[in-house]
Amino acid sequence: MSESATIETPDTAMMAAPEALARFLETVDDRLLAGVFSTGEVTILENFPPHVFLGQAGLARWRAIMTGHAGGIGELKHVFGAAQDFVTTDETVHFTLPTEWSGVRDGRRFVEHGGWSFVQGREDGGWRIRAYGWAVVSFEWLD
Repeated sequence: MSESATIETPDTAMMAAPEALARFLETVDDRLLAGVFSTGEVTILENFPPHVFLGQAGLARWRAIMTGHAGGIGELKHVFGAAQDFVTTDETVHFTLPTEWSGVRDGRRFVEHGGWSFVQGREDGGWRIRAYGWAVVSFEWLD
């Protein structure tokens, strides 16, 4: 696809990696991450230390920390809003996904709203995450 082509929203193939990532967080099933991230350089920005995870070593560290974090949350569910700020070039796509998370942590129900900014590259016939940044915009305990 050239820069002059216009697509207003990510297609199913572009959404596969973010959906698999969200399902991993919900289930902590490591197998869901197969083919999700780039085999090259990866950058992850998160709201937990060390906040910046770089390269394949950073991805492995993120995976270990996130598995423990998400594993402590019960009934975790996500809902994606409509993609925003969608831009695509030949082999790269960027978009932001408004996201609502709900679940139970420490025996209390919560809802968290935020956004994921994704940069994906085409690899091995699919789209793989090269970078993402997570930002919380609101958090509320429900009980």
